[in-house]
This record gives sequence, structure tokens and C-alpha cells, in this order.
Amino acid sequence: MSKSQFKKKESTSSKISDVQAEVCSAPITSADSLDDVWPEWNDGDVYREKWDSGKGPEDPKKPPVLNLFFEDPEGRISLPASLNVQYWRRPAEFLVSMIPTVIENTNSFDLVSSNQHLLHSELMRWIISEIYIVWKLFHHREISDHYGWKPWEHIYSLCKPGKGHVPLFNSYGKYLVRLFWMGCWRKITVDDSMPFDKDNNLLLPASSCRTELWPMLLSKALIKVMNTRPLSENVNRNKMEQLSDEIGEFNFIHHLTGWIPEFSPINYVCRRKTWDFLQGSIPEFMHKSPKEQPKKSRAQMRWSLALSEHRSHRDTDKGSRKLVVCASFYPNQLHDDPYMYTKMADSSEALRRYNLCLRYSHVVLLTQTRTCPLVLPPQPTHEPQWKLFRKKSENPVISAEPQIIPVPEPEEFIGIASPFIDQRVKTPPSRPAQRMDKWNVPKKLSFMPHLDPIPEGAENEGREPIDPDAAESDVNRESVVEEVEVPAEDNKKKDDDVASIDPPRSVKKEPIVKPILPEAWVELEDFPKCFCRLLVFHNSETYPHQAQKSLLKCSYARGTYYLCVDSLQPSQILISFSGLLRWGGLDTTNDISATRCPALLQAAPFHWKSRQCQPPVVTIETNCSKATVLNLPEGRHVLSFHTYAELGYHVHLCSKTPFSFGEEDAIMSLCTKESLRFSEKAKMIMRALSKVVASFHDRHGQKPHVRQSLEEAYSPNQTPLENWQVQKVFSLAVYHMLCDALGREMTPQERFAVLALTADPSLLARARRPYSPALREELKPPETWIDREPTPEEVKAATVLQAAFKGFLVRMVCNSSKAGTKESIRASAVLSEMWSKVECDFDKHAASLLRYMFELSDRETTIYPCQMDEWTKVVFTDYSVNLPDKANSWILVFREVFFFTKETLLLPKVYSPVSYSRLHVINNDTGEELSKLITRVPPLLYQPNELGYTFVAEVVTPESPPANAKWTLRLTATREPLPKLSHMPPLNTFAVQEFQDYYIPNNNNIICGYTLKVTVPLVGTVHFQTSSRYVKIRLSILEQETVVASAIGQGHVVIPVASFLPNEEKEEEEEEEEELIAPSGAVEENQHTPPVQEDEIKVLDDSTDEDDESSTSGKSDSEDDHLPPPTKAPEHRYLLRAEVLHHSWDLDESQLAFAHLLSFKETQVFFPEELMESVTSGSDEPSTDTAKGNRKGEDDKGNGSSSSVSRDETGLDLTKANYTLRVAVDKSQAENIVVKKDVERIEQIKAIKRAWEAAEPGRAAKAWQLRLNWISQFYPPKDGDIPVPEVSSTESGRFNKTKWLPRTRTTSSCLQSDVCSPQDDGCSPIPPDAPNIPIEQLLSIVVPPLDYTPFIRGKNDTPVLLNAEMEDSQRKKRLEKIQAYQMERDLLVEERERKAITRRERMQGILMLYEDQQTAMVQEQQKFHDMRTQQNQKSNDTRKWLNNRIKRREDKLAVDET
Repeated sequence: MSKSQFKKKESTSSKISDVQAEVCSAPITSADSLDDVWPEWNDGDVYREKWDSGKGPEDPKKPPVLNLFFEDPEGRISLPASLNVQYWRRPAEFLVSMIPTVIENTNSFDLVSSNQHLLHSELMRWIISEIYIVWKLFHHREISDHYGWKPWEHIYSLCKPGKGHVPLFNSYGKYLVRLFWMGCWRKITVDDSMPFDKDNNLLLPASSCRTELWPMLLSKALIKVMNTRPLSENVNRNKMEQLSDEIGEFNFIHHLTGWIPEFSPINYVCRRKTWDFLQGSIPEFMHKSPKEQPKKSRAQMRWSLALSEHRSHRDTDKGSRKLVVCASFYPNQLHDDPYMYTKMADSSEALRRYNLCLRYSHVVLLTQTRTCPLVLPPQPTHEPQWKLFRKKSENPVISAEPQIIPVPEPEEFIGIASPFIDQRVKTPPSRPAQRMDKWNVPKKLSFMPHLDPIPEGAENEGREPIDPDAAESDVNRESVVEEVEVPAEDNKKKDDDVASIDPPRSVKKEPIVKPILPEAWVELEDFPKCFCRLLVFHNSETYPHQAQKSLLKCSYARGTYYLCVDSLQPSQILISFSGLLRWGGLDTTNDISATRCPALLQAAPFHWKSRQCQPPVVTIETNCSKATVLNLPEGRHVLSFHTYAELGYHVHLCSKTPFSFGEEDAIMSLCTKESLRFSEKAKMIMRALSKVVASFHDRHGQKPHVRQSLEEAYSPNQTPLENWQVQKVFSLAVYHMLCDALGREMTPQERFAVLALTADPSLLARARRPYSPALREELKPPETWIDREPTPEEVKAATVLQAAFKGFLVRMVCNSSKAGTKESIRASAVLSEMWSKVECDFDKHAASLLRYMFELSDRETTIYPCQMDEWTKVVFTDYSVNLPDKANSWILVFREVFFFTKETLLLPKVYSPVSYSRLHVINNDTGEELSKLITRVPPLLYQPNELGYTFVAEVVTPESPPANAKWTLRLTATREPLPKLSHMPPLNTFAVQEFQDYYIPNNNNIICGYTLKVTVPLVGTVHFQTSSRYVKIRLSILEQETVVASAIGQGHVVIPVASFLPNEEKEEEEEEEEELIAPSGAVEENQHTPPVQEDEIKVLDDSTDEDDESSTSGKSDSEDDHLPPPTKAPEHRYLLRAEVLHHSWDLDESQLAFAHLLSFKETQVFFPEELMESVTSGSDEPSTDTAKGNRKGEDDKGNGSSSSVSRDETGLDLTKANYTLRVAVDKSQAENIVVKKDVERIEQIKAIKRAWEAAEPGRAAKAWQLRLNWISQFYPPKDGDIPVPEVSSTESGRFNKTKWLPRTRTTSSCLQSDVCSPQDDGCSPIPPDAPNIPIEQLLSIVVPPLDYTPFIRGKNDTPVLLNAEMEDSQRKKRLEKIQAYQMERDLLVEERERKAITRRERMQGILMLYEDQQTAMVQEQQKFHDMRTQQNQKSNDTRKWLNNRIKRREDKLAVDET
């Protein structure tokens, strides 16, 4: 890698500064937080790093802690179960007699021979193999070491950062490692403590030089990064491409180089696609021209074969590599699917052919492809010309059998490189020679490396490989060959054709470093058997367009992004996704749900105007990093990306095509412009049209090819009929485009010029003129022709005139295309004048021309391919409102009327920081709310109407509302014009009247009722909420007992729009102004401006209104009968009523008792204190007028206490069942609305009680005393109860019986006032220190139900004697009933039997059909079986014939040899 490349990498890592990073605000420890995530790499931080403990910590407040060795603050790394760690040691402990170094040999390394005890671990094999792969990619003979990649350069210790640095050994044990993770290069800190097993073996890779530490340190950092993924149990184990337990989907090349990994499975069926991909991705093996090749000996040929592969792709590695392709094995582990064991067996057998082992599963590098033989065939010898005359023909072999011409198989091989080729494994003994038939011999033995058999009994013996050509075939050795001696015996073995060539006896070779990775060639047929998937690494530096998004949180990182691609050519986008599922103490692997929640990315086509969710085109599930390539056709495409991960994620997009990736606002602003295909098509049509306009000025007339080019531009390749329709649409679109350019209606001369330009005379009849009153007067027929049918003669005359005018017009249009005619000159002058205005804004009018064509054509037909891009084009506008900082409150945010001028597909969408936010859309013409999709308003086609559509938005703030929150309504449409507001600015300030009260159950299930009156016409919003969110309620607005608006909800309900009209009575308005009372329950809110002091909203008393209404109605009745009744304006009286549905509001005992007490107090006219005073006063009873006056004052006081005003003054008990009613109107109209509680029914009950008391004053008190005496019968006597004599039925009214009366607040107040005496009626002497029992206990006494039988009247007044006739009549009636029942029962039984018979017949038919189908299926199976048996017999016969023929041929050859 060059210096420029490293500089580019550092610059790309700086791009992460704009990546989002969110950290949880909850106070958690550093071990459980993502605050301590590995920081981004910065050379300045490394330069200021403190490498030893002598300087102490950077924080001067903390006391210095002296440690001999550095301890990793993140703890020790966790190794897989295959590596049993017993203890940890420092380099000073296991390198006692040697001096440790980080790097000693900077030219090469060997990680295989010294780590044989680690090769049983898959993790270690992958680390070793991937380090070798990266080394091979950057190190060749042609590339100097200064520009190559070195693994130890990822480690920093006691050195300055920079290219070519050499880390030094740090006795303190602190090292920094630079690795790529989560989209950028990170600084990872490790210590030098190393794990060992019980046999004192190091459990990390080590090089052949024992003092080198860089393999262990680099492996520790890589394992630390790998530990951020969850355990393998969290991966779905049902997939066939399932990976091993230790590695999973993890790879180390991505973290060492920053290349993006893409995984793709390898399938035998799709091996041809894999071959095509490899041919276009990796180099191809090629031979030099035969003229350039010198003649070599056999020894020279062997060395040339070893180096020819490196020469083949020498040029490709000089620049930056775009793709690196690797392959991985099938994992050697247990599976649930038995088919996997078959594939593993086939894979193991195929791998043995190439000296690989399934047990040593690792990743291999695919170096090159080959379609030619390794050794070129010998060149034909030169023959003199005289030998070419009368050349002997070869004697043909005469045979009675048909000759089969052998078809040569194509040479298709894939080169692989791996450090574990030729690794000794346990193999079964070799087969006997006699059993090695033709079908088991490996193909192409010439290119296969040598594999020595291992005899039985020597499987566990450690021995060196016995290979006579080891010095030439062993590529793992680092020896340098200076001279190769060729023995003289080789010259004697040469053929006669090349006997004249004298090869050199020795060849001088330059010092070279042998490749570290052994290589082999794998046949394409065996490649899918050996390997399970491809690992394609993309170099992101080769992509000019990139975008990244990251998010790190403590839990549940979610994100939604949008991608917009607009291109004239097909595009490819590389999508990389990394997920963080485990970090330190935030380990979710112990959770059951963690096994089912990998990091997920889904990308699907997105349209703002569609309510249907499109299926995803890209789905990535991973626990580390994974990538895929998205192929998109030409045009504009918008996709939505939804990401999810437990702790964090990173999304990286790369492409050679320009694209935009980001939030919704940024992408939507791009979609408001025309697509590239649309603009190119519009310009092409406009340029062709400009040439036609210019041809009018040509003195030779219009050229046919100019108009033909115009037709080819706007007319697609369709049928002639469709082209004719497109031509009509184009002509009309040109007319509208020119009208827009002129900004007015065309004159007759200009219309004729357009007819001449489009060559369409019918355009004049189809051109639409805008509707106006002048046009209506122009098209209005004469008065004599109104309601008059034309005669046949008139119709015939009109037809003749129209035909003559059409012919004249057609001739004029035809003459306009001829040069020199007056029509052509006139059309040319007019067109040049109009076209000058078009050229002022050429692009705009070109787009409008094509836009008119789309609008005027049929919507279901697609004229051009660019019309598909119209689905992604949007226009939108935003309306924003600042939310107030109020907790747990309902807020009306937005209410405005929009008018549509044309049919529009519109999507209203709300962006709110509050979770509960609802939008309602009401059609003002019908008063109905438009349908919703769950809680959102879907895209709908809005038709123009008279009153428009009202958009109402409401929110409910949480307990802790966000500060400075902003609510936004976005209206998205297909094209302009967008709906217009009724007035500007939009209405977003409201006054809200709020009423709260307790819920009292009743038989009618009515929660409450409030009357509403207005003085001017206005629109309001009504919201109703209950203390229980599970209550189903109905909110209705009634006008004269007629429901005008209604809504149903659960817990709360809202009527978004309600129109109220005033009453046209001046007297009522004057009385309301005199009797206005300021209630404290009416709350006026200024939601979007700073709070200011406003006038309180007034509430009227309902009793005065009823009196006035009754008086006015009496006056109207007293008028004379002979006079006509006056026209009276309709009275508007509105009632807001809330009802409980389905008995869904259940109260507990305490709430129910409280509700009964409220109901008692609400309907009580005379309270206990007043009743006892009237009883104790005796004969000194107040007069009727005085009593009425007192009661009136008490009534007024009682009404005030039961209204919502008193509830607000005293405060509601939120533990009791209560409700809240809110009425919101425009703030400027707050004083024009009056809302008060409906107490009409309560007032009627109280009026009845007052009239009953007025008829006989004092009997209410007596009735109260009798009630107390009767209730005392069911009250058990307690200590402190008062013996009260029962009132006798005598006239004197004295007491003759004693009852136990509980002490109540009534009796207590009566006795403490010393007004009552023992001689007074209805009272008895009670000691003043008697206990005080509230009246709630009296209401809670369970009274047995009364016996109403004495009060029920019988059926007959006088008894009737039952005689025989009556008995006969009763018996006949009973018999008639029984017979009628029997007849009905018989009919029912017959019907059931008939249906049962029908069912049985149907079942029998189904069974017969099934039997027929089964018989037919058995017959077909038998036929298929017979055919397969015949085919197998033929195959066996053919195989026997072939074997016999081969045997005869071999026998014949043997005879010939002998």
C-alpha cells in the first residue's frame, strides 16, 4: 500500500466526525456504559500517550497509584472453550533468558510451524490464515517493503506515530493497537499478559522467533474486537450456511484493512455464475508468447511454474486493489439436518485431493483463474517442404462398433492460497491398486500437489515429510536458491525431437523470498464441494461516493434513513452494516431474547404517497459486520432503511454513482426536483420542437426529416393507434405550454400558428379555455334558442357549415408548411415572436411541456420510461407550532381549513416529539371525518369541494414534556398546487374552557351534560376525558334533542370540529350581559404565546333563562288569533352529553359510596340543619314567603357547591371517579361562548320538593324525622347511641315508643344549639357529649326491600267461581298450544333430517372422488416406476457395455505391448 493510500485512509476516518453518537443519559457505571467505547484513532493522542507508570495519572486530584505492570482496564480477553487457559504470564516470566522484542525479522514471518498446538482451534487458524492473506496481497517481489503492509505496524509502543514506525518493547506492558471497527480506525489498549495452558504452551500465535511479541499483541486486540459479538448460540442454527462456533460471521481482514466484507453462498447449481464473477474479479493466468520464451531445461521449467503465477498478476497489484476474494470451508460440527453430513463427507473427500483438511477449516485466498494448461503443448517441429508432398495418411482403425469422438473438457481452474496446504492430517490407508478404477482416479493429476499416504499405526507419530523433491516443492521454507545444478543424466532422457538442444548445466538465480502461502489449483467442478461461501472484500477507497451513519446507545439503537439515487445508467450500491450487541457489562447473551435479536437492516422501496408497505429488497442480519450489493436500474429510486441493534450500529454506503443518504427532510427536498430521465426527455423533445419552429424560416420549406425527428422524440415505439393518441396529447400540451409562456389566452393568429406548428387542425376544438363569466356569456345561446329543439334542416345546414370550415382550415394548415405562401409567412412571424419568450426559460417550459403530456394522457398508461420516476416526485409544505411546557395536559395544537382547487393525492404527516399526537381531517361539506389507518391519516385523493377540509391536531403531553418542543404538520402531494389555507397566518392559538367534576352513576348511563350558547357563529373542538382509560364513552352534541355530532372513544374522545350558531334574540343577550358570572372552572389558555392575563370566561345561570323563555312564550300565546303568526327564527340550544357504553365504568365500594353521597346532596333541598330547626321551633314556624326566601338562598348556595366551580375551588380527589370536559375555540372568540352545567332535571326535582313543602309548611321536617326513626330499626345500637321515642299516630303527636337513633350531625347540631326541648315534637333529650356520626353511615345502612304486595291491585275486583265451561276453555287452549308446538317441532325435525341426508351424500361424493384420485395417482406412480426401472436397466446395460469395451481395449493394448 502506498503512502497516498494511507493518507486517504486517515482522511476517511476523519469523516466519522459527522456521525451521530448518542449516549444514554442514565447514571450508570463506566463498565455498563458506552462512554468508554474505544476512541477514534488520532496521532496526536498517541504522541501524548504515557507509556510507563512513573509519571503517574493525568488527573492531579487522584492519588498516584504505582503499578509494576499495566493492567488492561477492560479485563482479560475471553478465549473459546477449545483453549483451556490455566494461568497468565508476562514476557519477563516466560522469556527469562532472552530479551523480548516486538519485532525482529521485518522481511518475513512463520506462524504455522511454531503454532502446531494451536491449530485445533478454529479461531487461531482464522487469525493466522487472514494475516497471511493480507501479507500476500501487499507483498510481492516487485513491491518494496517500504510500501507493503506489515502486521506489526498496527502496534504502537514507545514510538512516534507514522508510516514505517517500529514499536519497541515496553517493560510496563502497555501497547496500543490500531484496528478498524464500527466505521473508523480505533485505538485499542492491550497489556502484555499472555495465556498459557497446563502444559506450559502459549495459547496465542507466536512467530518462529521466540522473542517477538507482535503476533500475540495483535491477536489479543483482534480477539478483544471479536468479543463484542454475542456467543454463537445467538445465531440462527437452522441455516445451511451456518458457521462454526468460534468464528461465526466474524472476519479479521475487515479490521486489519478496513475493507468491507460481503458474503455470498457457493452452490453447485450456480457454479457457472460463480465462475463468471471470479473471472471478472481476480486476475487470469496467462502464458507468455512462445516467441519470447527461451528454451529451458526441466529444472528451469519447474522454477518457472512456481513463479509464473506471480508474474500473471504483477501489474494488477501496483495500484489499489478493488476486490479481494476469499473462500471458507464447511464447518466440521454437529447439525440437525442429516443432509449436511452428506455435504461434509463430499467436501472432506474433495479437499483431500488438494491436500486440505476439513478439520482445519479456515479461509483461503483466491488468487487467479486459469482456462489454459499449465504447460504449453510442444511446438510442432519444422519440416522441410519436400516432406509435405504426398504426406502419408494415418491408417484408420477399423472397428464394427461406433466410434465415439472424445470431446475435450474445458480447462477451468481456480487458484487458491493457504498456509495450511500440505498439513499432515489423519488419513485412512490408501486403496489397493486393483480397486482404483477409472471413476475414482482424480482428474488432472499433472497439476495436483503431492500427498504422501500415511500408513496405519503411524497416525500419532511426529515425523518429517518424506519427499524426494522437498527442496523444490516446499514453499514454506525461506531458503534462497543461488545455483541449481542440472545432472548430466537428464540430457540422456530427452526425446529425439529436442535432442539437438544443449541446455545449460547451471542457472544463476537472483536472491528471492519464496512466497509464504502455498498455492494449488482447484477444478471448478470441485470448487462448490470444497467451499461453502465466498468472502468478497471491497476497498472503500475506490468508490468516489460514500455515506456513513452511526449510532451508539445503551440499549435499543434504532434508526430510519432514506436513500435517493437518480441516474441515467444502472447503478450498484455497496451497503455495509455493523452491529454492536455486546459491550463490557452490557452483555445481553444471558437473556433469552438476545438469541433472537441480531442486528437488523432492512431496505425497501419507499413512496410518501403510498399506504402499502413494500417488501424489503435488502435484508441484513448480523452480529458483527456484513455487506451486500444493491443493484438498481436506471431512473430515480427512493428507499427507506430501518436499522436495529441492541447497543449500536454503523451503516456505510459506497457507490460509483452519485446518491444521497440521510434524514427524511434532506431526501424529500431532493425529490421536489425533476428526475434526470425526465429532464433529458423534456429537453430532447423541446430541442426537436425548436428545430421545427426554425424550419418555418427556411425559404426551401420544411424538411421532412425535421418533423420526423420530432415525431421520434415524442412518440414512443407503440402501435399506430397509440401513436396517434400520443400525437393528440402532444399537440394539446404544446398549446398549454405556449399559453403559459405568454401568460395569457392566445389570439386567433397565435392559435393558427400553433395549428401550423403541430399540424393538427382538431386542436382548435380540443383546446380548453379557462372558465370565466365572460366565457359563459359568450357561450350562452340566444333567448330564442333556449329550450328549443333544432329542425332536421337546421342540423343539416350546421353540418355543411362545419364540414366547409374544417376543409378550409385543413387547407390553410397544409399551405402553412409550404415555403413562400402567405400562411407560412404569417405563421413564421407569429411563431418566432412566441418562441422568443419560450427560449427565455428553456428548461422550465420543456418540463412544463412534458408535464402537460403526463396530465392529459390516461393515468393508467405509461408513455415514457421516465414516467415511472413521477412516483418519487413530491411537493410539500410544513406548518410548525411550538408546544407549551405543560405536563399531563391535553392541547389543541392546530385547526385550520384547507381548500383544494383540483383533484390532489395528499399525505398529511405529523412530526411530534410527544408520543400521543393525533390528526383529524373532516370534510366540511358532509361533516364526516376521513378514514384512518390505525391512528394515522393515509394518503387519500382529495376532491375539490365548497367548504374545504378542516385539519385538527391534538396532543397529550407526558409527565416530563420536552423543552422547546416543536410540532410540525407536513402536507405532501404529487404535484402543485398544494391546498391553500383559508386565511394566513394559520390558527394555532386557542382558548380552552375546562370543567371537572365527579362521576355519579345513574340508570341512563349519562355521565354529564353541559349547555352551550354562543353570540356569534364560531367553530369549536370538544374533548372529553375520564379518570379511567378503559371506559368506553360516547360524546354527543345535541341541538333541540337532535344529535348533530357524535364520537365514540375509550378513556377519552374528541369531536374535532363542531359549528355553533347564535340565537337572534336581543333581550336574551341583554339579560346575559347583566347576569354574567365569572367561573373559576373556565380556563383560558394561550398555548403558543407567552402567558398574559386575560379576562375570565363568563358562565350564566340557567334558571333565569328558563324563566325568561317561559315569559316570552306566554306573551306570544296571548296575541290575537286572527293575526298571522310572526316568522320566528329557529332557536339554537346546544347540549354536550357524555354517556357510558356497555356498562364499562365499574366503581369499587368506596367510589360507589362517595357517588351515592354526592347524589344525595345534589338533589337535597332542605338540609338536616334546617329540618331540625323547623322541628324544634314548634309553632313558631316561619311564613311561607320567608321560608321560600331562605330556601332560595340555600338553593343558590347548594347549586354553587354542586357545580364545577366548587369542584375547582376545593380541588378534586383524583382517587374518585371523575371526568374532564374541554371546549376549545379561537382565542379571539373566547368571550362569545358560554358553557355551563345542565341542571334542568335537578331543578325540576327541587321545584317539586319546594311545592310539596309550600302546600303544608313543616312536613318536610316531620318526614325527615320519620325517615330517621325508620332507618334506626336497621341500625345496631352502639355505645353512645341515643334512645329516641317513636312518634305515635295519635293527634297529640307525643312519643309512646323508644327507638335507638344513631347520633348524626343533624341531631348534634340541633342539641348543641339548645333550641330543642324535651317537650318539642320530633326531638328527645340527648346528652351534649354524644358521639357525632356522619350522614354517610346512614346512607350506607342496608335496608331490606319493601313488600309492595299490599299496594298492588289484583286482576279482578271481585273473585269469580271456576266452573266446568271455564275449565273446558282453558283445557282447549292448552291443547291448541301443545299441538302447535308439536307441529313446529315435527317440521324442525324433518328439516334437520333432510340436511343430514344432504351432508351424508356430499361426504360420500367427496370420498368417492378421493378414491378415484388416489387410484389414478397409484397408476401414475406405477407408470413412473416402470419407466424409471427401464431407464435404470438401460443405464446398467450401457455401463456394462462400456466396461467390457474398456476391458477389451486394455487387453488389446496389453497384447500389443507384449
